[in-house]
Amino acid sequence: MRGNNIMGIIFANLHEDLISELTDVRITGAVPFGGKYRMIDFPLSNMVNSGINKVGVLTKSNYQSIMDHVGTGKAWDLSRKQGGLFILPPFTNTNEYSNRLTTLNSIMPFLKHSTEEYVVITDCDTVCNIDFQDVCSKHLENNADITVVYKRDQIPEKLHDPTVFSFDAKGQVIDVAINSDITGSCSFYMNIMFIKRELLIELVNKCISKNTLNFKRDIIQGEYKNLSIYGYEFNGFSPILTSMSDYFQANMALMKADVRADLFKSARPIYTKVRDDMPTKYGLGSKVTNSLIANGCTIEGEVENCVLFKGVHIGKNTKVSNCVIMQDTVIGADSSLSYVIVDKDVKVKDERTLMGFSSYPVYISKGSVV
Repeated sequence: MRGNNIMGIIFANLHEDLISELTDVRITGAVPFGGKYRMIDFPLSNMVNSGINKVGVLTKSNYQSIMDHVGTGKAWDLSRKQGGLFILPPFTNTNEYSNRLTTLNSIMPFLKHSTEEYVVITDCDTVCNIDFQDVCSKHLENNADITVVYKRDQIPEKLHDPTVFSFDAKGQVIDVAINSDITGSCSFYMNIMFIKRELLIELVNKCISKNTLNFKRDIIQGEYKNLSIYGYEFNGFSPILTSMSDYFQANMALMKADVRADLFKSARPIYTKVRDDMPTKYGLGSKVTNSLIANGCTIEGEVENCVLFKGVHIGKNTKVSNCVIMQDTVIGADSSLSYVIVDKDVKVKDERTLMGFSSYPVYISKGSVV
């Protein structure tokens, strides 16, 4: 199927309470990740790589940073006369965006005026590289009404309304459990759905008219006996950020070559807003081991197992290990940081020691001086 017969809907501001430290000054889609990316880069790039050229980004509040990042969509080749990138904030008040169903209802004119036959709906809290054309092929092959993307693994501890599927031999959903006490490996929903646009409009209108406003319970669980709902299993690297620990571990996983190869495929690149910088400068006596270093950094100390974003400065005789240090942060001389997440534009003074743990990293908020 042609990708231009599919449109994309991205929820950019859901689950902000789970990583509230990072989303205090930005929405989920604008959270920095992996040295130079934002979380929205992954679903946007997945859609563009699948030939989708019309994408609506749903934002509720505090969306200045996401608008600054995506701009007109040029970095993703979405700056165009037909289709392109659409930022969809609340038309009147943020209460319209209180949940998935009311949010989709509030953008009903956008959905109705679109001409694409199918819609891909996804969140911004999952890091993955998925081919939506493959999802579409499975959807058509199964003659499905809805295709849900799931992962076979243990449910993340703080995942919102974890939804677990049971399938028959053909892959059709035969049972849906929400917030169950299932332990161990299971097939849980990744909050990615493929559906006909007209069917989505029909289901949303039906739920709104009955005041049944839970997307998972009232559409997926409520309709699986009436509709043909099939599953699509995704097996690649796909951490879901349900806590600061998840965010930290997902960044640290990028140190592994196989993870980088799976996430950053040459045939399906992850695009982002370009910021031109000088190459990183390594001072005399500096030492870097097993780290991801973006352009524009100045390293005069020791860096081990770290992700450094653009413009970071590591002072003399300073050692940082197992840290995520975001853009334009300055770490002073004679300091020591271990298991720390440092937000943008932070200044850490000389002779400071900060230490966390792998399951509980220390977080320093944006613009702080410590």
